Amino acid sequence: MPTHSPAGIDVEAVSDWFAVNVPDSVLPLDFTQLAGGRSNLTYLVDDARGGRWVLRRPPLTSTAPTAHNMTREWSILSLLQPSVAPTPTPIALCSEPAVTGAQFYVMEYVPGIVVECDDDAEQFSAAMQRKLSEGTIDALAALHLIPCETTEFDEFRRSGTYLERQLRRWSAQIEGSGGATAEWSRAYRLLVDRRPAERYVGVVHGDYRLGNLLIDDAGAVRGILDWELWSVGDVLADVGWLVATWSSPDVVGWAPCAGSGFLTPDELVSRYEYATGYDASDIDYYHAFALWRLACIAEGVLVRYRAGAMGEAEDVDFDLLTRRPGLLAERALTILSG
Repeated sequence: MPTHSPAGIDVEAVSDWFAVNVPDSVLPLDFTQLAGGRSNLTYLVDDARGGRWVLRRPPLTSTAPTAHNMTREWSILSLLQPSVAPTPTPIALCSEPAVTGAQFYVMEYVPGIVVECDDDAEQFSAAMQRKLSEGTIDALAALHLIPCETTEFDEFRRSGTYLERQLRRWSAQIEGSGGATAEWSRAYRLLVDRRPAERYVGVVHGDYRLGNLLIDDAGAVRGILDWELWSVGDVLADVGWLVATWSSPDVVGWAPCAGSGFLTPDELVSRYEYATGYDASDIDYYHAFALWRLACIAEGVLVRYRAGAMGEAEDVDFDLLTRRPGLLAERALTILSG
């Protein structure tokens, strides 16, 4: 079989590691990097007998090891097994960077479709779009209802509330980069002043959106992916993030709810409340917080592009890239001022 040598993979060393640590793997192995994202790297690994796995490692140019902690990703996938929430099963963790330049882990391959844009969504009928919407919120509800009071989660608890930590972290980053606009600052002050009490504590995914789910041909959710931002904290932050990425095409790129069969944001929230028994009446706050956080992320991306740290930029719309942080901050401020 042909063997690819994608960046970030020492084929010989990783193959030798597989032979010892991944049951039933048969050499030689073929590695294919999956497209998408500027964060942790994902590869398909195929063996000589038709076996398939997924390997995750940090980005090649990472300067913040704590932001790309593979052991932490591995830990949450392990803690969630077995789980009512659809998550891939972790297979093996390599904590020795010498193998391929960084820690990495291997998990089971889950077949499915990732819905990232309108074209992806249009392959589903209206009935399947509704099923996909329901499955998306039901999987999130199932995740949030998983008990995390056990001692296994103790090392992942942090002082203060989730919102306190997030507001402090992102404000420090933006103020340090000089990207704090008047709208961003006003939204930040309102978010601090109106911060709700942390009523429902559970596993927060941190980036729960349609593009981080694996969907089967019938529209059912088969896997929740990309756990690098997970935490123990206020689960309503995930709901706000889903709403923000579900319904703001002008600022986040596209809106799944534009399809005729998709649930509206209000319907998503109502279904979540029914599935969990939680009161999400303050969802506007969490929606605004998600948009403000997206503004912080967009500003960071802009800074890295300007510094040449994001690689080739031929297909990048720099006008939109420049305007997006302000658009997101303004949208957050509008919601908070409404």
